[in-house]
Amino acid sequence: MELLEAIHGRRSIRMFDGQPIDHELIEEILDSATYAPSRMNTQPWHFHVVTGEARKNVGEVIAMTTSYLEEYIDVLGPDAVEHAARFYADLGAAPVIIGVASFIEEDCNVARDYAVSVGAAVQNVLLAAYAKGVSGCSISSPHWVRDRLSAAFGVKEGWEIISLVLLGYGVEEPHERERHTDVVTYLT
Repeated sequence: MELLEAIHGRRSIRMFDGQPIDHELIEEILDSATYAPSRMNTQPWHFHVVTGEARKNVGEVIAMTTSYLEEYIDVLGPDAVEHAARFYADLGAAPVIIGVASFIEEDCNVARDYAVSVGAAVQNVLLAAYAKGVSGCSISSPHWVRDRLSAAFGVKEGWEIISLVLLGYGVEEPHERERHTDVVTYLT
């Protein structure tokens, strides 16, 4: 698969068939993450992969976030809140959940650089998965259950989960979304 084809064709899939993904395939997909650019080659990421019983434990922690969704009903509307609650209840039956952790950094400039680096690594994971016929999506880590989530993933002290990547074999048909077009400013 050509790179631009993957970039333009990949879509976030949030509903999966629950079938396991071969361990070697997960390793191959995650290897792609390590090629992402990072600040001074710090590679400020660690990938916590959960499947099986560990996935169930993480899923139970994530499901706790549904109790906080009511705070967004005025912004999202009742239908979107209900849809989100159903999704968070089992994370779309994704058989693989990856907690993407990074160093905790007090310097806001360095922390921003780490977040950009982790974002690039996550994009590599999603593109590699798509190229291998695996669906996925990235969601931000729910801050309401941050400590419980870190414990469920076994995150070391000094690190924090900043993103979750869900992988599986999709059962929904991705739909084309309009892309913003006014996103570039040229100065000469």
